Amino acid sequence: MSSDAQPQPTPDARPEGEQPAKGRGRGKGKGQGGEPVDWVTRAADDALRHAEQARADGQARDLVTCASGASPSGPVHLGNLREFLTVHFVADELRRRGQQVRHLHSWDDYDRFRKVPAGVDSSWAEHIGRPLSAVPDPWDCHESWAEHFKAPLREALAEMGVQMEEISQTQMYRSGAYREQILTAIRNRDRIEKILAQYRTKAAAPATGEDADADAVSTAEVDTEPIQAPIQASADLARFPYKPYCRECGRDTTTLLAYDDDTTDLAYACTSCAFEGVTNVATQDEGKLVWKVDWPMRWTFEGVDFEPGGADHATPGSSYTVGKDVVKVFGGRAPSFVAYGFVGFAGMQKMSSSSGGVPTAADALKILEPSILRWLYVRRAPKQTFSIDFGPEVVRLYDEWDALTKKAADPAKRDVAVLAHERAVRTADAPLATSAVKVPFRTLSSVADVTAGSADLISEVIGSVGFPHDSVADLEPRLSKAMQWTAEFVPAEERTTVRETPDTARLASLGADERQWVDLLLAHLPAELTQDEVTTVVYGVPKLARGLSLDDKPTDEVKADQKAFFTLLYNLLVDADRGPRLPTLIVALGAEKVRALLGAAAA
Repeated sequence: MSSDAQPQPTPDARPEGEQPAKGRGRGKGKGQGGEPVDWVTRAADDALRHAEQARADGQARDLVTCASGASPSGPVHLGNLREFLTVHFVADELRRRGQQVRHLHSWDDYDRFRKVPAGVDSSWAEHIGRPLSAVPDPWDCHESWAEHFKAPLREALAEMGVQMEEISQTQMYRSGAYREQILTAIRNRDRIEKILAQYRTKAAAPATGEDADADAVSTAEVDTEPIQAPIQASADLARFPYKPYCRECGRDTTTLLAYDDDTTDLAYACTSCAFEGVTNVATQDEGKLVWKVDWPMRWTFEGVDFEPGGADHATPGSSYTVGKDVVKVFGGRAPSFVAYGFVGFAGMQKMSSSSGGVPTAADALKILEPSILRWLYVRRAPKQTFSIDFGPEVVRLYDEWDALTKKAADPAKRDVAVLAHERAVRTADAPLATSAVKVPFRTLSSVADVTAGSADLISEVIGSVGFPHDSVADLEPRLSKAMQWTAEFVPAEERTTVRETPDTARLASLGADERQWVDLLLAHLPAELTQDEVTTVVYGVPKLARGLSLDDKPTDEVKADQKAFFTLLYNLLVDADRGPRLPTLIVALGAEKVRALLGAAAA
């Protein structure tokens, strides 16, 4: 969503031979020259125009900056992942065009620790109000709370081919990098207040997260009872744009008492520990700007040309709309922007990163190939909401992906859907990992379900059902994903349980037709099982029983017999009325096991 205050765009610079931005995105997903156009193309065009305008305005820009940001307050879930991937795809498109570009990610680890989530010792309430980077890791595996949640996301992004330049807001603020910008905000606090007041008069959606308190004195919340009588803030400091952390206890439960414009001394009192002190804004780095001032300040400081945000950031009075005006205080202008919708999981419409218990990118990558996870995000416009289901939908998702992969192999069928596939399977620098031998996910998961064995055993069966390969490595990473999905996400009642011994009672009660079917199967079942041979026999047994040959087309009577025969085999082999495809099941079990479970019928 672009700013209504943006200057008129200038022609964008592209590598020789590329179409200019004008005309891109017009029509039904086709640009000039018939090239498919998607939301990534349009967002990249906007980012490039923003950078070109900045250069035209005299700003030194040697590259296009696409920015993302996230607060490591908890697991970086699949909803948060949209922030990272939206920026990645736009930066990657610019890189494909030969542009100098960076994906700059800000970790908002200088945000306050707000609450103790379920599963964490209640003693961690002691740290509420302190920066996330200053809160110890309760699991004692990283140096801080913030680092604990950054690490798994970094690994997941690397697996998905996402490269980004990371900066820590703790380090930026503590190093004094923003001193001049902080002083600029303080000197212009009346101007900033007029902007904020203007937006407060407009109808706005209820604020969430940082927005919930950014209009107040700061992003702080008083989560604990003060140990002394409340301190009355100076009236002219009620909406001061800067908030110090207490020098004594490290919390942001501070009330501002006085500010001297000449000396830049800021006096405050802490309602948590009763400390009273003075911080000099020009020489000491003990606090941060409030969110609605901090974000636009960074746009100018980092030279941001594109940055997305949740849909709530683009509502009247929220962060981006307010920031478009606040950024002018710092001599900049808002970056190009797209609002993205939420990503749900199994019916959850919105995820809260601080509550835990929601799936992360690392969780998804246990069962989804990196390309498929990327594809889920790139194939939809950011404003579209969607859900990710780890249940039976996974099998259908892989089927859909494989069908698209087949379509993408035909240059004549290149369209927006194929373009999304291209963006998913490789970055501008390299392709993502993929299986050398592509086996349908449903086949791999069925074999994994039936064998409940090692990857080597599954590999052996897969080779027998029509997918020859040299080693287990040829089936990766899909094989491991299928094994993990079968083990973790297929409910016990839906798992295939192979009988350990024959069902002698059922075998003894077989009707004449049933006994004939089983006898014919045992008589024609080859010693060395292959998918094609077993398929021919399984479907052919009812034909033979009706006096037909294996090559004859089935009659209506044969089709009815096939249905009854298949149910009988499932009953005798896995004690169920249905299961994996019978040829795959029989090959997976092996001839010896099948004969052992059915052999009593011949007695």
